[in-house]
Amino acid sequence: MADDETLRGYEAVHGRPPAFEGSDGRPYSVGVFSEDDPGPDGRYGAALIFVRWSAENEPDGHLESGVLAYDADPAQAQRAVGRITLQEVKLHLDELIAARRRVEAE
Repeated sequence: MADDETLRGYEAVHGRPPAFEGSDGRPYSVGVFSEDDPGPDGRYGAALIFVRWSAENEPDGHLESGVLAYDADPAQAQRAVGRITLQEVKLHLDELIAARRRVEAE
């Protein structure tokens, strides 16, 4: 049985991506993506993408983490990111929201 405390485990158990309330009070869902092209070292990076939802349940923005895993196979890089815990995912989300607020305040 999958561990629903990890990103991919949650998706396997519940059949959908996890959702979080961000530190800005807005709802977000999360997914994993990999780069389309490998870097100079031949490896693909994978990261988190957070989709922000409006009150009308429509996507109205997104945030992307930095690269969290690299591999010569993009699917393997995505699997590595999928093994992070939901607690870590939430920390990434709140850090991205805080960074966006700092940029907007400048």
